Amino acid sequence: MAFDEKLSDRIREALAEVPVVEEKRMFGGVCYMVDGKMCVGVVKDEMMCRVGPDIYEEALKKRGCREMDFAGKPMDGYVYVNGDGMQTSEQFAYWIGLCLQYNPKAKAAKKKLTK
Repeated sequence: MAFDEKLSDRIREALAEVPVVEEKRMFGGVCYMVDGKMCVGVVKDEMMCRVGPDIYEEALKKRGCREMDFAGKPMDGYVYVNGDGMQTSEQFAYWIGLCLQYNPKAKAAKKKLTK
């Protein structure tokens, strides 16, 4: 299934002034990497947010938010937000802000060695 291009455009626009943003196709959707680290993305019609483990439980209580489970395994510090949780520009900005706030603390994925 394709991902929500309009949501991706919204995210791209929100990150326009952020330095060092890279767009990568993954999870059957798109992920926006900030400083080489997963930050925010789109999977199907939901926004994937890397909010970090410290605010994870609080984030799950927000409208439209659920745990991110990849291949049946919950990913600590990552959540999905559906349309109910980002109807207004304020709600959308809240999630983008959480992702950008956590990004400097996040660890980059280990690079795979190529032979």
